Amino acid sequence: MEHYVGIDVSLELSSLCVLDPTGKVIREAKVASEPAALVTFLRGLDLMIVRVGLEAGPLSQWLYDGLLEANLSPVLLETRHVKAALSAMAIKTDRRDARGIAQLLRMGWYRPVHRKSVPSQEIRALLAARKQMQIKAMDLEQTMRGLLRGFGLKVGEVSRGKLAARLRELVAGHAMLERIVEPMLAAREALWREFVKLHREVLTIVKEDEVCRRLMTVPGVGAVVSLTYRSGVDDPARFVKSKSVGAFFGLTPKRYQSGEIDVSGGITKVGDAAVRTALHDAANVLLSRATRFSTLKRWAMEVAKRRGMRRAKVALARKLATVLHRMWADGTDFVWGKDPAVAAAV
Repeated sequence: MEHYVGIDVSLELSSLCVLDPTGKVIREAKVASEPAALVTFLRGLDLMIVRVGLEAGPLSQWLYDGLLEANLSPVLLETRHVKAALSAMAIKTDRRDARGIAQLLRMGWYRPVHRKSVPSQEIRALLAARKQMQIKAMDLEQTMRGLLRGFGLKVGEVSRGKLAARLRELVAGHAMLERIVEPMLAAREALWREFVKLHREVLTIVKEDEVCRRLMTVPGVGAVVSLTYRSGVDDPARFVKSKSVGAFFGLTPKRYQSGEIDVSGGITKVGDAAVRTALHDAANVLLSRATRFSTLKRWAMEVAKRRGMRRAKVALARKLATVLHRMWADGTDFVWGKDPAVAAAV
């Protein structure tokens, strides 16, 4: 008889629920959130397990690998779908969540999530660490500006390289402010120093990666954008159509319709926020800084004339998601298009 296992993953102990084909609970338990412990428990049941479901999360991919090695047919479930399906429960517990996940598996009401490769996970970790270093360093700079503003000391417009000298100049003669600013400047310098190290790691990876170099032939797409996109997509073959990539990263218009209510506006903002932000940044650069002509930029400018620059950037980001995927899948470089003079005559 076939059985289905739902696992609600937690940091220390995970809740498990085993169901038979009729939905009857066969076994419930708490097991250590370790692949070996989960495999030992499931094999000890001596049941025919057809699927093991885990809600996608930080620990889930690690546990997924262990279950996959043990041939236990694990499935990663999309978080939004699980949350929507379990939201009807009046009382929420880990035990009930595990039972709900098992029921989703039994009825087939789930969408499997792509399990990213280890290299892609490593790149995502590198990009996240780099971004956090940058954010914390900038937070320190803004904090120092705010602290001095309370004493009437205005930093003003100054480059990052000259900021430390400007701050020391302002606090000269203020003993307490000097004791405050110096440690913060030392911390800021350390953060920027480590940020540069991580950024160099990014550049090294991009330099040696053929896919990233190809994606960078698109105007507006730099090293960080190309690597972010590559790690977010991971495997281009998982998208049957290139046009679906933009929707996957939440760049398509959202809509809510119920009876006489029909509201459209904004974008869905689902999927990887880092990739969505990177594509939007690339679109902004292409529209505002790129000087060389391309049919892609002309298309975006036409959208800007009709709908405004803000919507044009989102539309261009969505288009970039499609173009980059097609280039990656086909192994082709970016096509700039016709010469401006020829294009104007068309």
